[in-house]
Amino acid sequence: MTTAGEAAPPVVNAHRRPAGRGDGAERSAMSYAFIALYAILAVAFGIMPAFYALYLAFTTGDGGFAGVDNFVKVVGDFRFGPAVTHVALYLVIWLVALVVLVSFLAIVVHAVRVRWMSRTLRFIFYLPGALAGASSVLLWLFVLDPTASPVSGLLHLLGFSSFVQTIVPGNLPPVFAIIAFWTGAGGWIVIMYGALNNISHDVIEAARIDGATTVQIAWRVQLPLLRKWISYMGIMSLAAGTQLFVEPQLLSQASNAVVPNDYSLNQLAYQYAFQQNDFNGAAAISLLLLVIALALSAVFVTRGGLFERG
Repeated sequence: MTTAGEAAPPVVNAHRRPAGRGDGAERSAMSYAFIALYAILAVAFGIMPAFYALYLAFTTGDGGFAGVDNFVKVVGDFRFGPAVTHVALYLVIWLVALVVLVSFLAIVVHAVRVRWMSRTLRFIFYLPGALAGASSVLLWLFVLDPTASPVSGLLHLLGFSSFVQTIVPGNLPPVFAIIAFWTGAGGWIVIMYGALNNISHDVIEAARIDGATTVQIAWRVQLPLLRKWISYMGIMSLAAGTQLFVEPQLLSQASNAVVPNDYSLNQLAYQYAFQQNDFNGAAAISLLLLVIALALSAVFVTRGGLFERG
């Protein structure tokens, strides 16, 4: 018993295990196990193939040192220039559409006050991303055929009466950009929506108190705070866009070579490796793609302030 002037003894929970070094050691060991698994896969399927491609690019077929001969050969190929132009046009259309429309749609979805509607919109946007790349292209083969397309009226309005007319090489950059946007934009909208949720509500309320309209809040508050996320989206989308292969390859097979089988740089590398048996030239194209992607990614990093603190 305790008297009125005495403090009651602290209650000790007999079932609570005191934290010790064992818990931290277990968590640390588990962390190292996960990191080790990733490191093994990264070395086996990322770093080693990259070094092997580097070796092939600077050697001849019999293993001798070739210097820059492989690069000179592929750059001088009459197919290289058109392939670069095709990929560049596709990337410009796709990245501009991605940055503008994804940011706009994410802000619109975030502005919807009805919770069930917001969830429904996010699900609808994300749904096309559930299709694999090849499956998505096969679906678009029907969409692009005016004789079977659900939007045949629009295709006829644009002057296309056959599948071949729709997929002539001059139309392909916007076509591939539409396919890529339809497939990948939904996932980025969901990511941007999450980033918008991280913006302090106090900041938005302060802007409203200062008299800012919804459009002004989006332009002057939300978009600047999304800059790093937009930069990250640009880098990842750029890396995927330079690897354009599945879409033109399937369209080439479906159109009986109306779409050339060397339309993109990845297709040209495929032709070098498996049609001409020139793995050294294919490796040279791969390294050129890597250098171009890294240079363009550096622009997104510096302009987007991706690694800036605060």
